[in-house]
Amino acid sequence: MILNPRVLLAVGSYSFHVTIEHETAPLASAWLIKQFPLKGALQHARWSGEAAWLPLGGAPQLVPENATAHPRPGQILLYAGMISQAELLIPYGACTFASKAGTLAGSPVITLDGSLEDLVALGSLLIAKGTQNLTLHSCSAEEST
Repeated sequence: MILNPRVLLAVGSYSFHVTIEHETAPLASAWLIKQFPLKGALQHARWSGEAAWLPLGGAPQLVPENATAHPRPGQILLYAGMISQAELLIPYGACTFASKAGTLAGSPVITLDGSLEDLVALGSLLIAKGTQNLTLHSCSAEEST
């Protein structure tokens, strides 16, 4: 397991320092860290409002931990895929986590550190330009400053 909870989230030309929420969702956080480096195609969330989502391969066998359907901007959720596809939800504004199947609740596994301005700009980019490449990985010493 990563001892340093600091992680770098890179999407398109944007980079965000984020913190893994080990205390809030320990099992989901541990599962997510095992996926590092996590790469995929981030897209605008169709059903959830001002949010983006990253489909995850397979369905991790996890129980919800402090799950919410109403994350705040920068509070990234892991949904293990009980009703809908497993995914990470990245809200950048007003959001109610949902799918065709109805309202979903995900475990808060990551919190964005710092300003949300670039996160809002990323949301606008996803709307205007579509899918963007995402990488989520542990910070090196140079990246964590």
